[in-house]
Amino acid sequence: MNKQSTSTLIIAVLLIIIAALSRVILYPYNFSPIIGMAIFAGAVIKDKRLAFALPVLAMFLSDVIFEVSGIADGFWGWGQLVGYGILALITIIAFSMKKINVFSVAGYSIGSSLLFFFLSNSAFFIFDNPIYHTYTQDFNGYLATLAGGLPFLKTGIVADLVYSTVLFGTYFLVQHFAFSKKAVA
Repeated sequence: MNKQSTSTLIIAVLLIIIAALSRVILYPYNFSPIIGMAIFAGAVIKDKRLAFALPVLAMFLSDVIFEVSGIADGFWGWGQLVGYGILALITIIAFSMKKINVFSVAGYSIGSSLLFFFLSNSAFFIFDNPIYHTYTQDFNGYLATLAGGLPFLKTGIVADLVYSTVLFGTYFLVQHFAFSKKAVA
């Protein structure tokens, strides 16, 4: 396994922390960095335990900030735990990104957005809907759950593409310009 330099790891960690803070700042607009963070961590951070820990910890800390500040419910139900699991799954999927380029980042981002949409809405229907009684507990209710999530999907795809682009792009630019051999000379 290739060892990652300390400087590139610090850059990756800082980018994830900044993205996590933006989740709180941009909360009312549902413009979340979570999926972009998971893809970035899975593809860039060589230490797999750290790749899992950073996005999950960032999501947890932003949830704590939501809860403590009263901006929103930081902890709201069993489906949220599934969300943490989906985040870990997206990180695992990103481990398979062999070549980091515009097409693979965009493909992983859109694919992860769709995966998160289906799994998170299914989790809401299975775990939280019986508590909140938002939709009927049948197939039509499940379809209504998915339909109810469609406005979030549009924003989610855009946010995931933006954050993936910013995270990977910033990482590449810093790597290329700040740490290249030419920059040192």
